[in-house]
Amino acid sequence: MRILRFIYCLYALVMFVLCMLLVIPPVVVASFFGKVRGGNIIYRLCSFWARSWFFLAGIRHRNFYEHPHDKNKQYIFIANHISYLDAPVIVRALNQRVRALGKAEMSKVPLFGFIYRNAVVTVDRSSAAHRANSVRILKSVIKKGISIFIFPEGTFNETNQPLKGLYDGAFRIAIETQTPIKPLLFLDTWHRMHFGSVFSLNPGRCRTVFLKEIPVTGLTGKDVEALKQQVAQVMEQKLREYKAGWIT
Repeated sequence: MRILRFIYCLYALVMFVLCMLLVIPPVVVASFFGKVRGGNIIYRLCSFWARSWFFLAGIRHRNFYEHPHDKNKQYIFIANHISYLDAPVIVRALNQRVRALGKAEMSKVPLFGFIYRNAVVTVDRSSAAHRANSVRILKSVIKKGISIFIFPEGTFNETNQPLKGLYDGAFRIAIETQTPIKPLLFLDTWHRMHFGSVFSLNPGRCRTVFLKEIPVTGLTGKDVEALKQQVAQVMEQKLREYKAGWIT
């Protein structure tokens, strides 16, 4: 089984790179159209990349909606973070204009880094100035009518609990811009690729659950902690209901 797993992971890696090479030329062209229009085109190209690679790798993704979802409405999307596979799931699951907040170090990866820099808002969490600048960019994105996506846990949840501690950023931005929060659950990325190794990748189902939006109308900076706790409670309860595999 180890040999078969290695062969599969090698095949999936080759398909990942080939799909990436296919989208790089149009990404280069789209980058000349500016951050907004060009960024929207690049996001759609990334979505095509993810769909193609998931199909070739035998990963069956499906969205589930606990409540009706308005693709024309702006949200601050948040989700649990448990796997390297979470990143392609974002562009596979969200079929609307959105920008994700991502780690700055990923932009240094050859070839992939070029697409990454043009598709996400990068943040260096070790720098307070860089974090503040990322927040300003995210707010400007919202002003342009585009949704944003943030992993409020910051890094992988390597515990056996539904979530690790959440940062304030997403909730503070939601209140300051009066943009509702839409929590998502990534239920199977932990099964498809364990955070411990990229060579743990395996085919199978990959579900994203869209929970009910959480409004922030009328909330102020004093309500950040209460809002964060409310969202964490909802997500933890639902992750337990869906029997997420890492919870013991």
